[in-house]
Amino acid sequence: MSKTVDVLVPDIGDFHDVPVVEVLVSPGASIKRDDPIAILESDKASMDVPSPHAGLVEQVLVKVGDKVSAGARLATMVVTDETTLVPAGDDGPVPGSPKLDRSGPWQPETPVPRGEQGKAARGPLPMASGVIMDQPTTDSARDGTRPSPTASIPLVVDEEKSQHHAAPAVRRLARELGVALSEIRGTGRNGRIVEEDLRNYIKAAMARTPAAGGNNLPELPAVDFSKFGPIELRPLGRIRRATAASVQRSWRLVPHVTQYDEADITDLEAFRKAEAEQAKQRGVRLTLLAFFMKATAATLKEHPSFNASLDATGENLVCKRYYHLGIAVDTSEGLVVPVVRDVDRKGIWELAGELTTLSQRAREQKLTPADVQGASFTISSLGGIGGTGFSPIVNAPEVGILGFSRASLRPICRDGQIVPRLILPFSLSYDHRANDGAQAARFTSHLRELLADIREVLL
Repeated sequence: MSKTVDVLVPDIGDFHDVPVVEVLVSPGASIKRDDPIAILESDKASMDVPSPHAGLVEQVLVKVGDKVSAGARLATMVVTDETTLVPAGDDGPVPGSPKLDRSGPWQPETPVPRGEQGKAARGPLPMASGVIMDQPTTDSARDGTRPSPTASIPLVVDEEKSQHHAAPAVRRLARELGVALSEIRGTGRNGRIVEEDLRNYIKAAMARTPAAGGNNLPELPAVDFSKFGPIELRPLGRIRRATAASVQRSWRLVPHVTQYDEADITDLEAFRKAEAEQAKQRGVRLTLLAFFMKATAATLKEHPSFNASLDATGENLVCKRYYHLGIAVDTSEGLVVPVVRDVDRKGIWELAGELTTLSQRAREQKLTPADVQGASFTISSLGGIGGTGFSPIVNAPEVGILGFSRASLRPICRDGQIVPRLILPFSLSYDHRANDGAQAARFTSHLRELLADIREVLL
């Protein structure tokens, strides 16, 4: 027995009015369960909307360029297998409403071939150092043609319905760069647009458009390194490309200053080790990072100008009364920054458990868009790897970021005697427009005191 159902946009977190960039089905098409219906893409991420059922597409209710939110109707379809329908209940989903697959983040990918959805590569998340993702860079970056975010390049509106011929890979690249194919003259056979045409267009657009502030910086020259010896070309993954664009923007727009300090965490480490058995019983991994987070939230309460952002005018500081910390997590694809919310309200055990869960999901690329949004401040800890200090890049629009390095035993003079103490080096990078050196020194001094006696935080 057949039944007509609606295909709806699933829960996509806090995203609203997300553009439809590709429609992958047409009326009369026979599709399988989980076949992609359409691709949605915001300025931060993209996702395939899978079909919740197998059957025939009856109507397609959206077109490329439409903007949709959770619950919007994408299509109607005739379902012949009633076992694929989910019955509605008081707390259940609406019949025919697709369930968002949270096994992976939004993916800026081309449509996945039918039958291959389960093998799809996971997509990027707002990353390294937790900055807001810019348009991903592409292979064009390798020859010095990285487009400026201020370049006046027409945006794609309805490229899929245009009469301009281009391969899917070229269309995807144009969409990532925000270029309308209608603006490009193809040099391929029968006027087909090839990748070189796209690159040349971007070069010309950059030459016409000065960089922000009127400083038109020269491009890096293209170098043929193969002339000097064997080389291997390793394309950057999507996470690293997005990270590169984001940190470059932050570095260019934010006047960075870094304040360095050290904390004696001998007693803190002794306390952590004493709780090892308790941690084992609770099934969590109790690391120093949980204590760092708690101390950081307490320090931010005392120094609210670091738990803030500058408004669009640059004349006001938006001080946040919530303490959501972004925690940089090292993965095989690059750094991602899941957000732990309300750190000030949670105990050490709860933070340790949440850190364990989020870190595992990050490494398995199972974070959702909501998991990486809303940070008011970021922590990057490299103590588990090594190093004596580093200068993290501020995650704009945040105005500060803490970097923790590896603690080491040092001979310290206390009460006239030389004793071994565990010393932790850490650094605070901050936006000099929002805070000055004196405020930064007070911040790190307060944090140093809390780390030396964590009872001030826990009691």
